[in-house]
Amino acid sequence: MAKGLDVGTMNIISARQDGADTVYVQQRNSFVEIEYSDMAEQMLSRSDVLHIRKDDQVYVVGDDALDFANIFNKETRRPMQNGILSSDEKSAIPMMKLIIEQVVGEPDRHNERLYYSSPADPMDSDISTLYHQKTLESLLDDMGYDAEPINEGMSVIYSELADNSFTGLGISFGAGMTNVCLSYYAVPVMKFSVARGGDWIDTEAAQATGTPVDKVTSMKEDDFELNFRTDVGGVEGALSIYYENLLDYVIDRIVEEVDEEDVEEGLDVPVVVTGGTASPDGFADLFRDHLDGADLPFSISGVTHVEEPMYSVARGGLVAARSDEEEQQATAEPAEPAEPAEPAED
Repeated sequence: MAKGLDVGTMNIISARQDGADTVYVQQRNSFVEIEYSDMAEQMLSRSDVLHIRKDDQVYVVGDDALDFANIFNKETRRPMQNGILSSDEKSAIPMMKLIIEQVVGEPDRHNERLYYSSPADPMDSDISTLYHQKTLESLLDDMGYDAEPINEGMSVIYSELADNSFTGLGISFGAGMTNVCLSYYAVPVMKFSVARGGDWIDTEAAQATGTPVDKVTSMKEDDFELNFRTDVGGVEGALSIYYENLLDYVIDRIVEEVDEEDVEEGLDVPVVVTGGTASPDGFADLFRDHLDGADLPFSISGVTHVEEPMYSVARGGLVAARSDEEEQQATAEPAEPAEPAEPAED
């Protein structure tokens, strides 16, 4: 059974098919370090809290990490930064391995097909995504999967634009990066990322208001709305300001890249926006308003905000993986033997 995996800076999400339903499993991509004691480890184990003990420390991993960070007044640590494995975090790979194992599980069979998301190299940074991509491939292959990377923006198109022959502009607003892909009949015409996303918004808002980053993140995820009716000087007001700035920045980069790629004029392109950073109410309306003023060589037939933006990238990976498996099965099936000829009548 094929699977899709969204390896995000903020969350890691898997998708698999179960009959007519798509099943998602999700864990926050973070951890927090607490001091070890026998009592603490016993309580964690009884509560099914995902954790690792190392020497005299215990690492609480995944969804529980943010809760423990708030209780102990600590900052969570991230295995990933700016959309890729963090070079500053020595525990990045073992923590990622544990979270991925919890999210994706063991393969149903050896070499089960799995597509995992990988960002494009950012156009506004010298960050390379190659080490990140190959490390994840090795981790997943060691688990028994036949793992293949898929561009995050292209994954959005596989997920949301099947009815439009996989033609359109897919934009994934993640925590570490924002990924953009323009596809024409499932062929990428343009793909790139920018090194700004939800983490950039949180950091800027935290610095502007003197609020801890984790608290800003919690407020953003707790019914935050982009309505611009909040009091000036508060965290929500700062979040709105930096959300608007991010959208302008991404749209300007799209205009620049379209000019460089010499995209054919006259196309009528649907746009799909998704990703955890695109979750707040009001995001789609704000994006449409800003996109209307962009100088693009093609027309926009509409802007769709995915109903469940957190799951779009994982679902796109699942679509690609299932397509590969179906093609492999069709190729492997032997041709049916010809019907025996009827005996000739005398």
